[in-house]
Amino acid sequence: MNKLPLSRFKVVDLTRVRAGPTCARQLADWGADVVKVESVGGDDGLGGGRESPDFQNLHRNKRSIAIDLKSAKGIEILKRLVKNADVLVENYRPDVKYRLGIDYEAMKAVNPRLVYASISGFGETGPYRDRPGFDQIAQGMGGLMSITGLPGQGPVRVGIPVADLTAGIFAAMGVLIALLEREESGEGQWVQSSLLASQIAMLDFQAARWLIGHEVPPQAGNNHPTGIPTGVFKTKDGAINIASAGQAIYVRLCEALAAPQLATDPRFAKAPDRLNNRDALNAAIEAITLTKTSVQWIELLNDKGVPSGPIYKMDEVFADPQVKHLRMARPVTSKKRGTMEVVGQAVNLSRTPWELRMATPEHGEHTDMVLAEVGYSADDIAALRQDKVVS
Repeated sequence: MNKLPLSRFKVVDLTRVRAGPTCARQLADWGADVVKVESVGGDDGLGGGRESPDFQNLHRNKRSIAIDLKSAKGIEILKRLVKNADVLVENYRPDVKYRLGIDYEAMKAVNPRLVYASISGFGETGPYRDRPGFDQIAQGMGGLMSITGLPGQGPVRVGIPVADLTAGIFAAMGVLIALLEREESGEGQWVQSSLLASQIAMLDFQAARWLIGHEVPPQAGNNHPTGIPTGVFKTKDGAINIASAGQAIYVRLCEALAAPQLATDPRFAKAPDRLNNRDALNAAIEAITLTKTSVQWIELLNDKGVPSGPIYKMDEVFADPQVKHLRMARPVTSKKRGTMEVVGQAVNLSRTPWELRMATPEHGEHTDMVLAEVGYSADDIAALRQDKVVS
């Protein structure tokens, strides 16, 4: 097996809940030695407990050490970890790290080469700096809930914590950029990401519709806001997605539907016409799609070069042959749960792919090992345990 691409990097993971652990997981999956620093009490703030699928999926490929960071001896342990680390990731509320004395400047004094990544709800500065951050709050403030759902339905939350996840992924990207820059400068730096900024960045073309076109995007339901006809169409035995963006694909769609009249009808002939008459066009298409099964239409449309696909429930997603081919479910063995599957990475490298090396650790499973690595003797560790500095 080739050496994993990030195996030379050591990461101190002070994160909890989701956004921060997502960042650390990205680094861990690609080989970084990630030490997850947990509280002695063990509360990660994630609902469902340590054995939940959510927790097990988030914290694979990490080692666990439990430290009381409210004690002077606990802070000393952290500083020893940081002295030998390349990266520290934290997602405390911005004021907490200063109260603990573990902010960027404090850790930079211990290790000037440290890349220090902070993930907050709203940013490290600004009028909302000290507000508690939560994914659904960012979805609302970031505009996502105003464009999700059926027209007139009112605000709708997306079915995943998209602000948390993207903030973590953006932070991981920032860490990698900072590590690359460090190869030239020899210095670390402070990487900052927030749920609010990440959510707005993910709006992409919807945000651009306002910034450039001064158009406030409305809710469009299952319809694509600008590519028409794109949406959900009922079939003989269910429903499918059809995506027909652009004139050439629309003409191919009409041919596949055996409805050439839809291509020449003045209500639908050009993109602006289809926008103005979307409902009538969708109804005309659905009257045809109701005549065949979902599988029949998906095969026919894709053969004609028209993007189309099924609408799966979660069990159907992982039963799909293409998903199996992509290996988006990967096995790992846990001490308590045995062999289980977790979600795979969306990126693969040809020579140095990511790897599942270990399941989520037990609370404090590697405390003694990690302490020994940074110079604590067996007697030192026993004393720290006696004083409840570590567990």
